Amino acid sequence: MAQSVADRLNDYPTAARADYVFACMVTNGQTREMLDKCACSIDEIASILPYDEYLQAETVLSMRRVGGERMAIFQSSAAAENLVAGLRRAQAEAEIVCF
Repeated sequence: MAQSVADRLNDYPTAARADYVFACMVTNGQTREMLDKCACSIDEIASILPYDEYLQAETVLSMRRVGGERMAIFQSSAAAENLVAGLRRAQAEAEIVCF
């Protein structure tokens, strides 16, 4: 069964959205203007990328930071690369729209 547009736009848990906004503000500045831009950014990402794909891409990026031989699959796997590429495209679109 396909998700409705409203369900798809709201499938990101509040805590995940808040984590994104906090990290965005740490990187870009902790002002009211940046709060609005960062909130816009995660909303835009959520409109493009289902939460499950977002979570998988974030997991790949997290595993890449860990490094080591056992984590090599996250560096070279085509599936992992596709997940990260999808997230990067959504982030680029969000930057254009929100910043």
